[in-house]
Amino acid sequence: MFNSVLLEGQLEWNFPVLFILAIITILYALSLIYFTNIKIYHVRPILFFVGISLFYLVIGSPLSIISHLSFSFHMIQMSILYFIVPPLLLLGIPVKFKIDALSYIALVLFAILFFLYHLPFVLQTLYQISYLHKGYTSLLFVLAILMWWPIVKLGNKRFTIWSGLLLTPACLLFIVNGIMGGITNPFLQGLVLSLCLPEHINVVELLPFHINPRVDQISGGIVMMGLHKFGLMLISRFSFTYTQ
Repeated sequence: MFNSVLLEGQLEWNFPVLFILAIITILYALSLIYFTNIKIYHVRPILFFVGISLFYLVIGSPLSIISHLSFSFHMIQMSILYFIVPPLLLLGIPVKFKIDALSYIALVLFAILFFLYHLPFVLQTLYQISYLHKGYTSLLFVLAILMWWPIVKLGNKRFTIWSGLLLTPACLLFIVNGIMGGITNPFLQGLVLSLCLPEHINVVELLPFHINPRVDQISGGIVMMGLHKFGLMLISRFSFTYTQ
């Protein structure tokens, strides 16, 4: 059975993050009211509010800990955070300007850092230094915003192709490793480090179900590719139809 006692105090909602996001949401709503003709019930602000809600769900809710029980669960969390939330937020912002050069740099850096993040020795190092881990993931989010900008705001199809190409290697790494029986789930060790569990505790015993490591790896790679493509489809659906 899932040992909830060991996770007691960890599966909590992050209220400081909720407060910050509430302030951002209020400022956004006031900006629309006083500086634009866009109504709060328009599709554009609704997409922004959905983006804010998803951000809190994957960062400030108990899911941020639970996601580390499985590689595929973690990839769902990361994919939503970097491939779904940024375009939703950008769709809700009625501002357009070109940052092509900066976006290409951001895309390359994101692809490299995202790939490195999922290497076991990098991940375990980050989990041992909390501030470094938060800084690393925050940097990834900023880079994600910049790399989505030309796709969402300018409809740059060439950039869309480059985005798909540069992010594919990380997905393929997880799938190939799963097929070859390579690395297992590095996030379970990260969970041990983040929860400060005793060394004698086998974190696998915390799981409410058995997860085949190879299937978990393959599923994680497929989920990442699928949600990235879903993000691109989301943009094509809303970018020019409802937010102009």
